[in-house]
Amino acid sequence: MLAPKKVKHRKWHRGDKVKGKATRMTKISFGEYGLKSLQTGWITARQIESARRAIVGHTQRGGEVFIRIFPDKPITAKGNEMPMGKGKGAVDHYVAVVKPGTILFEMKGVDENAAKRSMQLAGYKLTDKIKFITKEFI
Repeated sequence: MLAPKKVKHRKWHRGDKVKGKATRMTKISFGEYGLKSLQTGWITARQIESARRAIVGHTQRGGEVFIRIFPDKPITAKGNEMPMGKGKGAVDHYVAVVKPGTILFEMKGVDENAAKRSMQLAGYKLTDKIKFITKEFI
């Protein structure tokens, strides 16, 4: 799964809910087809890997897949029956913060129907609402 090799700060604040639309990573840059987020949310490293496997499995390793997001925000968790206090928990997993309009995955080298179906399968693995887009669409 994806995780940063090195981070400046091991544990982060959770932060407020992310507001606004994406201003970067909003256009298809590497492929012909893309999967675009329609809402704000966190996508975990497990979800990204699961979606990637769904895409690769459906296309039977044809074409190229580009992952445009990276999970760099650490999320901590404490034990189940831990009393209040006793500090912040250890890093449990990493998430990617996604705004509406962000391109999550891109693809090239396959026909549009195959790309649409594989991106749809990948969308089932994600918690956010998504949309299939093509390069001509933008």
